[in-house]
Amino acid sequence: MTNVRVIKPALAALVAAAACVGGLAFSSAQPAQADTYSDLINAQNQHAASVQREAELKQQLAGASQDLANKVLELDDLTNNKIVAAQAKVTQANEDAATAQDEADAASGRLSAAQKDKETLEEQIKQTGKDYDDAHAAVAQLARDEMHGSNASDVMSVVTGATSTQDFVNSMQSRDALSRNEANAASSAATSLSTSKNRGERLAAIEKQIAVLKTQSDEKAASAQTAAETAQSERDALDKLRQEGETRRNELSSMVDSLDSQSAKQAAQTVLIASQVDSYNRQFQKEQQDAANRVDTGNQGGTPSTPVTPAPAPAPAPAPAPAPAPAPSVGGQGTSNGDYGNAYAAGQCTYWAYERRRQMGIGTPSYLGNGGFWWRSAPAYGLRVDHNPQVGAALSFLPGQDGADGTYGHVAVVEAVYGDGTFQISEMNWGGPWNMHYRTLTNLGQYWFVH
Repeated sequence: MTNVRVIKPALAALVAAAACVGGLAFSSAQPAQADTYSDLINAQNQHAASVQREAELKQQLAGASQDLANKVLELDDLTNNKIVAAQAKVTQANEDAATAQDEADAASGRLSAAQKDKETLEEQIKQTGKDYDDAHAAVAQLARDEMHGSNASDVMSVVTGATSTQDFVNSMQSRDALSRNEANAASSAATSLSTSKNRGERLAAIEKQIAVLKTQSDEKAASAQTAAETAQSERDALDKLRQEGETRRNELSSMVDSLDSQSAKQAAQTVLIASQVDSYNRQFQKEQQDAANRVDTGNQGGTPSTPVTPAPAPAPAPAPAPAPAPAPSVGGQGTSNGDYGNAYAAGQCTYWAYERRRQMGIGTPSYLGNGGFWWRSAPAYGLRVDHNPQVGAALSFLPGQDGADGTYGHVAVVEAVYGDGTFQISEMNWGGPWNMHYRTLTNLGQYWFVH
């Protein structure tokens, strides 16, 4: 039986996943649910899963010292409950900050347009004086250009339906107001106050409008600043929880060997791996944040726009000379043959498999292809491939196997092997690029492991 546990991704990107290849994702992301009923159901499901997980851990830890059992349970609660909740707050706060900044930018744009209108009108007044009436001047020009030798009243009636010269002027001014574009919003608003305003009166109306827009702009800017500070506060709180998780994980790691029961050791190792996976989330989140800041700086309160996932690396022909060989491989694993660095698409399962093995000191060829075909292409580089799990081995899921994409397959890394025939894996792109996940699987000889 396959035992599956899920870590909520630290990077809460709402992206639809495709197939797990060098630039494609491996499974379909669930659509975000915003309605209250769905949120309630999700919360209930998460609570039920938490209760069930805690009960399973307590059963596995039966017989262990109470102090050590408590440390395991506390780390599990921190990783799977507290950090998950904090991440949800960060996601919402980031979205609120982005919305507030957009509104502040729009208000600032309207104010700038009104100020430009004022400057233009002031220049016109310098040339004509405040009493100059554009609409009356236009009527006079129209009379000179178009109405010479004709019956003016008939022309006005045909063109506008006006019955008098004043009606005609008012009609022309109204049409002029309707034709103004967004860049002249303030001037349009001033004109709409009265269909008969000279330039001095229009200037006064624009100045009044600018005062209103300035107040609105300041309010929106203040709201954006507050939202940015709130988002930063939530991010700091999440980071503090993750730092606490690292401290607790290090403390628990030094105590696992004191456990006598195999089931208790497996429980502790499962919780440790979950915490370690979350620390990888933290690492990748920082990398994405750095990438976003390089692309888009200067946002209100330092809040970045939507994180920018690094562009997938191209697949050029292998360099003539390989990169420096990695640290000595573990248990005869890995190779420097064909290892030119991580050339797999960032955030995908293949990217993670290469990167995690590199962290373990295991070299991996840079162009093994789609995750489901690593087992087939690896022997050409001298890698051992078999059905035996080993810490650090890459598990190459066949297309369609255990939820892998039906065309491209999937790949993960073995994190732990237990005496009861089960083993633990870590994997990326679970429901979307950069999303981390781990599972406990049972080995019945059905999997291909690349050593």
